[in-house]
Amino acid sequence: MLEGKKVILHYEWYGQGKKTLLAFHGFGQTGRVMRPLAEAMEGAYRTCLIDIFYHGRSYWHEELGPLTKDHWQLILSQFLEHEEVDRFSMVAFSMGGKFLLATLEGMPQRVEHLYLIAPDGIRTSTWYSLASYPILFRKYFRSMIVRPWRFFSLMRFLRAVGILDDGLAKFASTQMDTRRKRRRVYYTWVMFRKLRFDKKRIARLINHHGISTDIFIGRYDKIITADGMKKLTIHLNSYKLHALESGHNQLIQAVAGHLNAKK
Repeated sequence: MLEGKKVILHYEWYGQGKKTLLAFHGFGQTGRVMRPLAEAMEGAYRTCLIDIFYHGRSYWHEELGPLTKDHWQLILSQFLEHEEVDRFSMVAFSMGGKFLLATLEGMPQRVEHLYLIAPDGIRTSTWYSLASYPILFRKYFRSMIVRPWRFFSLMRFLRAVGILDDGLAKFASTQMDTRRKRRRVYYTWVMFRKLRFDKKRIARLINHHGISTDIFIGRYDKIITADGMKKLTIHLNSYKLHALESGHNQLIQAVAGHLNAKK
């Protein structure tokens, strides 16, 4: 664990493989949810299960302002030096995709392989776009922490006009049903809003450094879709796309099963 006065990066290691794999989980999870993937790739990798800020035991103090890519790259550089890691691969699910991409931008020459599991950061989420709106809008969203009826009224409106389908509305509602969860949603939404990426630049880095890339999507995933991945894949020279019989929330297990079946 790396710890400072206002920053804590918590992580734990799994496996004894010769290569290093950094694992970034999705929203509402902790690093340990990635353990099935670590187990599936144990023969090749020693996996670092990282807690993203505001999840698990990692922490980013709001006084520091929004997390930028420069912030993250400095923190990860310190981690890599501390753990004596030179080259590494990465696997990321959903929200964790933003941290994978931020790492890739800062140190592409050290990356060997990417495993992208329905990654956020390729196609910008509507909610992250809203987070860049004027501060009055963000203050209104923050008020939903103590006045959740505002959020649920908004969900009902979006469903009524056809902007939000039932599956996405259900997922959003489960992440807002307690005050603690609502605080996590707010801080994740606002503090990570600077993690935005130029897909052409990402593709150029992957192509130039010859980084092997596997992309996994769920056929029934309404949150991250194959069409959304085209913003990146259209610019890649080489990649493998795996479409699994899964929805969004089941993808980690589905990918682990897929990898185990290939052994």
